[in-house]
Amino acid sequence: MNQEFFDVQTDSSRIKASIVAKYFPSYCKIINRAPQKKIVYLDLFAGPGIYKDGSWSTPMLIADAVSKEKKLKDIVWLMFNDNAYIDDLEKNFATHFSGNTFTFAPRFGDKTVGEDQQIKNYLTRKFEGKNPRPTLLFFDPWGYKGINTQELSQFLQNWGNELFLFVNIKRIHAAIENDKFDQLMTLLFPTTIEKIKKERRYKASVHERLGLIIDNLADEFKKCIPKGLYHAAFKFQEEDSTATSHYIVHFTKHSKGYELVKQVYYDFDNIGADLEKDGTYTFDAKKMNYSAGIEFNFTEDNLKGLSQLLLKDFKGKTLTARSLFEKHQANTKYCASHYSQTLRRMVEKNLVHANFIDDKNHKVTVLLTDQCILKFKK
Repeated sequence: MNQEFFDVQTDSSRIKASIVAKYFPSYCKIINRAPQKKIVYLDLFAGPGIYKDGSWSTPMLIADAVSKEKKLKDIVWLMFNDNAYIDDLEKNFATHFSGNTFTFAPRFGDKTVGEDQQIKNYLTRKFEGKNPRPTLLFFDPWGYKGINTQELSQFLQNWGNELFLFVNIKRIHAAIENDKFDQLMTLLFPTTIEKIKKERRYKASVHERLGLIIDNLADEFKKCIPKGLYHAAFKFQEEDSTATSHYIVHFTKHSKGYELVKQVYYDFDNIGADLEKDGTYTFDAKKMNYSAGIEFNFTEDNLKGLSQLLLKDFKGKTLTARSLFEKHQANTKYCASHYSQTLRRMVEKNLVHANFIDDKNHKVTVLLTDQCILKFKK
């Protein structure tokens, strides 16, 4: 890793860390609806936790979020690994969190991912019954070395396990073109690498080729999960160009996790990404600098696209807003905010009639609850 990487935190790195830190506490609450003795957060490429400019990265943000909620402090076990910066991370924890902050003392390891048997065993072990340690794994390698799709897929098969995979799409794109990286690319794309090499020749733009790579990566995971898998991607635009630099891809077997991550992505998407076209939420660091004169917002396109889908799927039907959302969102990239805004717009246009049955005065025409009844026109 570039030794200067942890000097100053970029806007994209801040958003990446914030996405995972915002998701994890809510993930724990969903998992803990069936009370758990232990929930694990596992970061195999943790870094020092604090940049030289004082900014906190994912490990510290996660720990801070957990430390503020008693229920989480009692059941969450934080596990960190880094073969270069683990001593720095442990010192930062000692400075900012007392030794009795967490019921389960955080664990710090210095292994090399891809070479250490203990890590491999943790990822590939299979529980015959219920998983006693549901785990959110944050996998953020420097580039792509260490990503073994089949091992990560085995990890996902246990109940409650979820994955955030952060990939440097620029490096992967270049490595696919270079034969000397075939072994690493085969670990990443065990069944589709030749297909990608062939099909990418017919993609007219880099944008299309990157989409091909991400789609096939998701397909590789889905082939290994027998009972179905949801994935949602969030992309990061270059700090100084129009190109895409990285993706963070979330994998879960449960529609509630899929529902949650899309809402988190929505909260950090600063361009209102066109989900019909790209299927990915997006952060563009250049938009943080308004002098660059770059403005994108596809919110209207998203509301229009979702409206057309809803009219097609629910024409003439009557149902609760909550049941509509839970049934429909599992098959789209849209989040709860998209559904709320779209349905309210449809009520305004007299395409849907909405009625509350809870005898309360509501400031909006639609809420995604069981008390809001929707009747679509025939």
